[in-house]
Amino acid sequence: MKKISDFLAGIPSFNGLSENQIEKIEQIIVHKHFNKGESIFFEGDHGDGFYVLVCGLVKIFKVSSEGKEHIMRILGAGEPFGQVAVYAGRSFPASAQAIAKSHLLFFPRTAFIELITKNPSLALSMLSVLSMRLREFTVHVENLALKEVPGRLAAYLLYLADEQENEKLVSLNISKVQISSLLGTTPETLSRILTRLAGKGLIEIKRHEIKMLNHKGLEELAKHGRNIE
Repeated sequence: MKKISDFLAGIPSFNGLSENQIEKIEQIIVHKHFNKGESIFFEGDHGDGFYVLVCGLVKIFKVSSEGKEHIMRILGAGEPFGQVAVYAGRSFPASAQAIAKSHLLFFPRTAFIELITKNPSLALSMLSVLSMRLREFTVHVENLALKEVPGRLAAYLLYLADEQENEKLVSLNISKVQISSLLGTTPETLSRILTRLAGKGLIEIKRHEIKMLNHKGLEELAKHGRNIE
């Protein structure tokens, strides 16, 4: 694995910082390791710091009063989470759990606030990332509210294609239960829609991979969010 300083320099939040600034950031981080299924924090816990995922997978989720879990986001390597609570000095608004063996960098709130006070460029970089996260959250809420499940699924597959930089084949690195929670549906409905997309010639299902047969068709479905006849 690359040096932590090199890893930090490649994260958008810290992009453009000098070597000296990166070194100062590296001095305050705490390495944390979580096994699959381990909780990182719970909704309502005090926001005493934020995290950056080095490797593994983490889900951010909320649990309804009826006990139903809704996944808000699945995070991969290089992605930060928990920053809002740290900046506001409040509790975490959602829970986080490792869904694969994960290595995380923990940034203690007090030390980090002191650091960004002395480095305004770092604060601006972090605000840029938070703005991007807000936009993603807005799109997620819009998808759940305005699009039928096929449209949400098409948008998700296109997101994976862009993230994995492969327009022809995407890997499903989380379970159907987790994908269905992320899309606000049930595993049974998800399986049914996948089969219908395959029947329409838009995709081909290959176990844990999806072959994208009609990229333009998926874009149209994702854009308009209509159901499939």
